[in-house]
Amino acid sequence: MTDLILYSHPFSSYCQKAIVAFYEKDLPFTQRMLEDEGAMAELKAVWPFGQFPILKEGERRFAEASIIIERLDQISPATPMIPTDPDLALEARFMDRVFDNHVQANQQRIIYNALRPEGQRDPLIDQEARAKLETAFAWLNDLMAERTWAAGEVFTLADCGAAPGLLYAHWTHAIPKDLVHLWAYRRRLLARPSYARALDEARPYRNYFPLGAPDEP
Repeated sequence: MTDLILYSHPFSSYCQKAIVAFYEKDLPFTQRMLEDEGAMAELKAVWPFGQFPILKEGERRFAEASIIIERLDQISPATPMIPTDPDLALEARFMDRVFDNHVQANQQRIIYNALRPEGQRDPLIDQEARAKLETAFAWLNDLMAERTWAAGEVFTLADCGAAPGLLYAHWTHAIPKDLVHLWAYRRRLLARPSYARALDEARPYRNYFPLGAPDEP
């Protein structure tokens, strides 16, 4: 098999999403740490947007965490992150979009706004993003009342993204304590060996979190 090289950083939520899939599949890979200027230059040479992770497989390059995970399913289909059942596959892809577009995207809007110089921060961006996170949390709480994992009873692509997504979302805008089903799901994600490993690798970089990382996971 061609060597798999992942351009990534352990603290990035989208990199963790891809790394969880590698660990679920027990699939070996080499991580090119993007703290290395040479690695970032290599990444930008094939993906000028400069976003990560990027998977290098021989002469092929794959961008976007969800696409990388789909490629990993093609390489190692024995542990599918996208179910083979068409209906479950559609649900997994849908829930993946929910966590990317309604959890991670709004969490990151708050972070990017906080990183602006103080006089350039937009309080409306912050208010809108926090309101949307509240909506997402409540919707997910109702959904997870009857599910073990995001798409049902099997760990999928959606859970790979939900684990870091909910971790950083809670750090940014606390999940209300009365959303007991969402909290139970978050605990299951934190206990999943693949994510526990990825999270442990990210711990040395917790001081990178712009709002200040809490002591608890």
